[in-house]
Amino acid sequence: MTDEIEIKQETEQTQDKLKVPEELPLVPIRDIVLFPNMILPLFVGRETSISAIDYALTKERLVVFATQKDMNDESPAPEGIFSVGTVGSITRMLKLPDGRVKILIQGLTRVKIKEYKQTQPFYSVAIETIQDVPVAETVEIQALIRTAKEQIEKVISMGKAIQPDALILIENITEPGKIADIVVTNYGLKTAELQSFLELSDPVERLKKVIDMQNKEIELLTVQAKIQSQAREEMGKVQREYFLREQLKAIKNELGEIDEKERDVKEFRNKIKKANMPKEVEDEAQSQLNRLEMMHPDSAEASIVRTYLEWLVDIPWKKQTKENIDIKHARTVLDEDHYDLEKVKDRILEYLSVRRLKEKAKGPILCFVGPPGVGKTSLGKSIARALNRKFVRMSLGGIRDEAEIRGHRRTYIGAMPGRIIQGIKQAGTNNPVFMLDEIDKVGADFRGDPSSALLEVLDPEQNYAFSDNYLSVPYDLSNVLFITTANVMDPIPPALHDRMEVITLSGYTDEEKLRIAKKFIIPRQEDETGVGKEKVIFDDDAVLFIINSYTREAGLRNLEREVSSVFRKIAQKLAEGEKPPFKITKDTVRKFLGVPKTPPEELMTADDIGIATGLAWTPYGGDVLYIEVTTMKGKGRLTLTGQLGDVMKESAMAAVSYLRANASKLNIDASAFDRLDIHIHIPAGAIPKDGPSAGITMAVATASALTGKKVRKDFAMTGEITLRGNVLPIGGLKEKSLAALRAKIFKIIIPHGNKPDLEDMPDYIKDKVQFIPVSHIREVLDQLLINHNTKESNAKDKHKNSEKLGRAKPDKKHKKSRK
Repeated sequence: MTDEIEIKQETEQTQDKLKVPEELPLVPIRDIVLFPNMILPLFVGRETSISAIDYALTKERLVVFATQKDMNDESPAPEGIFSVGTVGSITRMLKLPDGRVKILIQGLTRVKIKEYKQTQPFYSVAIETIQDVPVAETVEIQALIRTAKEQIEKVISMGKAIQPDALILIENITEPGKIADIVVTNYGLKTAELQSFLELSDPVERLKKVIDMQNKEIELLTVQAKIQSQAREEMGKVQREYFLREQLKAIKNELGEIDEKERDVKEFRNKIKKANMPKEVEDEAQSQLNRLEMMHPDSAEASIVRTYLEWLVDIPWKKQTKENIDIKHARTVLDEDHYDLEKVKDRILEYLSVRRLKEKAKGPILCFVGPPGVGKTSLGKSIARALNRKFVRMSLGGIRDEAEIRGHRRTYIGAMPGRIIQGIKQAGTNNPVFMLDEIDKVGADFRGDPSSALLEVLDPEQNYAFSDNYLSVPYDLSNVLFITTANVMDPIPPALHDRMEVITLSGYTDEEKLRIAKKFIIPRQEDETGVGKEKVIFDDDAVLFIINSYTREAGLRNLEREVSSVFRKIAQKLAEGEKPPFKITKDTVRKFLGVPKTPPEELMTADDIGIATGLAWTPYGGDVLYIEVTTMKGKGRLTLTGQLGDVMKESAMAAVSYLRANASKLNIDASAFDRLDIHIHIPAGAIPKDGPSAGITMAVATASALTGKKVRKDFAMTGEITLRGNVLPIGGLKEKSLAALRAKIFKIIIPHGNKPDLEDMPDYIKDKVQFIPVSHIREVLDQLLINHNTKESNAKDKHKNSEKLGRAKPDKKHKKSRK
């Protein structure tokens, strides 16, 4: 049985007459704040709190109710309880079977806890009553009260869940403090916010704070109502459209028309049959079609499945273009489009020959490497034309996302296949010539490494079952002829490099550019500018003048721009009424194009001390470097200028160390290294320079400066030096040779290790350039250093090394001098 005690208070005892003792028991309450004039049922379960209530029932039935700061704390300490609470009167108590006590309390007045007098068996605290600040009944107060009442009515009308009794109670109250307390207790605020209201003793401030709170609530409810209204409108629109579609479907059925969904499914079934897919792909397509058949046509998932099926049926699974394997025809087409490039042409003809003997031969993975403008991309188009295949080009420059190659998974919004599959679909056949341009400029970031994805694409042992993330079925790329292009091979990962057959396209000589201009560039510009044939006569000297004075490149792009500019000037003259033909000479070129943009390099006009001619390789072709060395009084310091890289700095130090170690053998004063500073400089200081091929050039220039012997101006050299004086082989010999030819230098000293490279050197270079292989720096110094007073050293050296490999044929002037 439960014991119920009802405590009756005398009607004549009111709160105004109530005297609150200075010390009362304390009951901590959680997750709620008791306000004056508030009637609250409360369940009490803690032993200390039950003891406090039992004690209060024996006295004045008054208890201090203060909220604890942490609602999960079962035994809050004094510092875990707020210092401001409310004295409450216990009006009813009910003991429950589980040992808890249910009480009904009424808040009387705010109090501040001054001190905890005891903690066991319950909290007993000394308190101080907090009286509301007296408020005069002014117009402003009345306006605040009216505003608060109107706001609470508006909040209720907008749907805020507030007890109806609260509105009735507020209507009969004129005290601002009580109105504020009633409003906040019915708003469902958090404990911390309620506590802040409880601690305010100024009724006006409480009421103003309540008004601000209600203004925010009204704004919130307004926005909420707007959102709900929009949602209802959207829902109503969707439902209306659904009913209309259903009615339209019923009408079509009555008229005997085929349902749109059924028509789509039927079309897909026919396309799947005609697509000639592999068995695995066809099974996946049928499975997705069955899913589409069960979906509502307007659902988002149906749209995704429909797009996927469209890709599957549009991709050419077994459709091929018939190849032209006529070797002579292919040779004719390649020769029509490109001058020289015999290595590339031979490789394509070899592939065609293999295809003629074996139909299922795998396509090669070719990589054209060379400076810009040498015809790498256009060569791919010519190969496609020669083979009678479709041509697809994909630029890899700047790609950083692996999904660009493999595609996105279908779970992502806007997912699509990768650009490989997109290119195949664009071609419409499964055996196009697919050019991957700028493969050396592929990037990588947090989205993946595209070059790793290319490993599968460019591997003949794997690409017969290329897996695109979007398709999720294998696609056979083994029939595709992949061609990649690059300016340099260094940035390409070794694993990717290993999968490609590299063919190097070097730059062109002036004579080659002249022939290409006459055979290809000038006829093309006649057509593109509308000038027409036989109206312009280009002198060879004029073309060479453009090549040498307005362009400096390994390729042909700038040459074509300048020729195009000349033709545009002629087109303007034709439009103004001048009569053809127009003869283009050097003077005409200067008049049309203005001051030469790239004047020829300042060549060494005479043998000199401390300056030697070196050759360098760049991604844009070869270049000539004049390395200067000077000595001055000092303490043996070595200064390097010209923005040299680490490799060139080490080459310079190795050259100086060799000269110092072998000073006596080289007739160099050994004390010079202690009393002189050596300054090595490479002009064009704004351009960074690096590479392992300038060692012997710096050694020759330094030896010349230390011995006072001149260096022959008619020689250029390339090669790395060791501390023992050995000359190590280098790369880019052809590009460097072309640079020497442009600088009118016809004798080149090369490392002995590069002799095999001369076998692949074009004949037109070997006919003009004398290559002198050397193994040691002493051979170089013997060739190039001459004394001040030896005027006939050049004549003596003309017959020296006549048996050396790669000797140029003597020209007519030399023959006359011999006679």
